[in-house]
Amino acid sequence: MKIDLTALTIKSTHSHLAHGDFSAEELTKSAIEVIAKNNPDTNAFLEVFDDALDSARQAQNVIDDGRAGLLTGIPLGIKDNILINGKKSSAASKILQNYEAPYSATVIENLASAGSIFIGRTNMDEFAMGSSTENSSFGPARNPLDLSRVPGGSSGGSAAAVAMGGVLGALGSDTAGSLRQPASFCGLVGLKTTYGSVSRHGLIALGSSLDQIGPVAKTVSDAEIIFNCIRGADPLDSTTIPDEQYAAARELGRRDFETGDVPKNFKIGVPRSLIETPGIDKDVLENFKASVARMQSLGYKIEEIELPNVPYSLAVYYILLPGEASSNLARFDGVKYGLKVGGKNLLEDYLNTRAEGFGPEPRRRILLGTYVLSSGYYDAYYNKAQAVRRLIASDFEKAFMSVDAIAMPTTPTPAFKLGEKTADPVTMYLADIFTAPANIANIPAISLPSGTVEREAGDSDSESGGSRSGGKSAKVSLPLGFQIMAPLCREDILFRLGKEFLGESV
Repeated sequence: MKIDLTALTIKSTHSHLAHGDFSAEELTKSAIEVIAKNNPDTNAFLEVFDDALDSARQAQNVIDDGRAGLLTGIPLGIKDNILINGKKSSAASKILQNYEAPYSATVIENLASAGSIFIGRTNMDEFAMGSSTENSSFGPARNPLDLSRVPGGSSGGSAAAVAMGGVLGALGSDTAGSLRQPASFCGLVGLKTTYGSVSRHGLIALGSSLDQIGPVAKTVSDAEIIFNCIRGADPLDSTTIPDEQYAAARELGRRDFETGDVPKNFKIGVPRSLIETPGIDKDVLENFKASVARMQSLGYKIEEIELPNVPYSLAVYYILLPGEASSNLARFDGVKYGLKVGGKNLLEDYLNTRAEGFGPEPRRRILLGTYVLSSGYYDAYYNKAQAVRRLIASDFEKAFMSVDAIAMPTTPTPAFKLGEKTADPVTMYLADIFTAPANIANIPAISLPSGTVEREAGDSDSESGGSRSGGKSAKVSLPLGFQIMAPLCREDILFRLGKEFLGESV
């Protein structure tokens, strides 16, 4: 049969592979061909691995033996900040441009054991600092739905790779929405997992108390398949949740889905005062209201809630994250690994290496982080932000005593054009206003495609690319995202609600 990756999901592909409709090698070849055709425009991949076909042949042996799992032979993209042994892992930064990973991340080991095919490493904002993938040292990624627009960030390459049909799923990291926002912009499902549910061993650290690895995929079922493979306690990451503790936390939930029906009195909270604020696109707001109405039509009760401290999430994030980034990125000094630019003495080595190796956004955040951690300002900024973080987490804890899930838009706007926000970092940072709270509170959240809005397509003659529309003004349908948050360790709630919202089989 002809292989059309845009029409396949992980679940359907597993069935095709099991029935011999095509082989893992044929599937992987098709993926590589799609990437070769589309990547010059999207720049979703920084590298396609030359051993992908070898991995596909090994996976086919497992399939032929009848031992295939759901991910055996499935081509995946891997964000450039997740280590794969022997492969380059640059975090889209010149300071790590030629760095080869000496070991694989735990999530990579898990996926490799399941027989997944790693097609290549995907583009991202440098060290995951950004909301558009325009901060990559190797050129911006573009949205396959309109090449004049961003795919989101920082996992924009992973989302673009799935949206253009180059892979059936991808891994990214989410520090303030870096999976959910690209998923929203590209019409996909993006999952931010409970902090500690997935090992961060082998993830190049940005904000260690915020980062989480997760999947971006076409369907909720596919995201769930990947999550189930990568989830679990890891002795190499002391912040992971022990399996028995994770299971116990799920048992504490107010509802369960064992019967297959909508649980009686299951409530979804909506913080309207937080959502209906200046700055949110009116079409996004109308789409959100329609999405909430859809959940109500499915039998779920909608209840208005208050989250009084959550509006401070973005301010808290942009104090805590730069502080953690300043500490984490101090290891890139030209001594141990990566780029080295020599000087007259050790101090000049440090200064030259970091000045040449880091792009503008990492430099900005390192400076800000060093400031908030400095003597005299630590208590005024960093400690105060930590105190407010606890208040925000408490807001969610109290809310989940009366509701079972919380709904918000994923982003305040649809995908914006390349260059539209780069001159004003604060405007760019506001793209995370609805996604950052989940990272601050460590809770899981999912972004679901919830419809589209029409905007002007990019001009193919513009410097930033375009929609290849022959230079004529045209309309393009841009996806929007509906975000659902759940209590700690209750990814099962997100999967159930997400499947029902999208009409997938439960």
